[in-house]
Amino acid sequence: MLIVLGLCLGSFVNALVWRLHEQSKAKSKKQMDKLSILRGRSMCPNCHHELAAKDLVPVFSWLSLKGKCRYCHQPISAQYPLVELATAGIFIFSYYFWPLNLHGAGLFEFILWLGFLTGFIALMVFDMRWLQLPDKIVYPLITLAFVQLVAVSIWDKDTTLLLGALWGVLVLGGLFYALFQLSGGKWIGGGDVKLGALLGLMVGGPLNSILLLLVASLTGTAVSLPLLARGTAKVDSRIPFGPFLLVAGVFTRLFGTAVVHWYRRLYF
Repeated sequence: MLIVLGLCLGSFVNALVWRLHEQSKAKSKKQMDKLSILRGRSMCPNCHHELAAKDLVPVFSWLSLKGKCRYCHQPISAQYPLVELATAGIFIFSYYFWPLNLHGAGLFEFILWLGFLTGFIALMVFDMRWLQLPDKIVYPLITLAFVQLVAVSIWDKDTTLLLGALWGVLVLGGLFYALFQLSGGKWIGGGDVKLGALLGLMVGGPLNSILLLLVASLTGTAVSLPLLARGTAKVDSRIPFGPFLLVAGVFTRLFGTAVVHWYRRLYF
């Protein structure tokens, strides 16, 4: 069930990312309506021919067509099946490593977590392709995170969750905002500031926020150094930081509590 859901939502991510980017270039209301997330029909990204149902089966349609459009025969990026498979994979991974019980509040949070993962993957793809973290994805996720926080706080009758979330926003969002202001947007982008606030709201607490920063920095370094060594990237190259923050956010949400408890037992 989760595999099918992941494949379908991965297909939605591909459509969402492409439509949002194309909307930024649209010059008329007719074009905007055609590219609408809710009302627009699925189409080939090359020839814009409307796709039939048989063209929309995740992964299998791409494989059966050998990675080409049925109508214009132009290549369709391997991004499409890879994103679909990645979404299904992270859904299964989250299910196996979910830190809460899958009933009551824990089940409620897991269902919302699948929504967050879908948004995270869309942000990753967008940032890697166009170095942007669109507000049309970030703001709904912030709203969803706030709704979840309030709902779980009421359910568990535990207001400390709100305090932890405030700390998370201050540590991550505040730090990124300071870096953004000090550098005039050269060190970090405005989208990263909003993403930091979102992730801080989700992971909560200063220790979890610091862990997220550490993981993001380590993964970013592990990816950037080989690129620099091979000459694929230069010191002044723009490398999107959003994907590293999002990977760190997933790690912290699934394993952060266990890591923090281990750290406290080790040193306190």
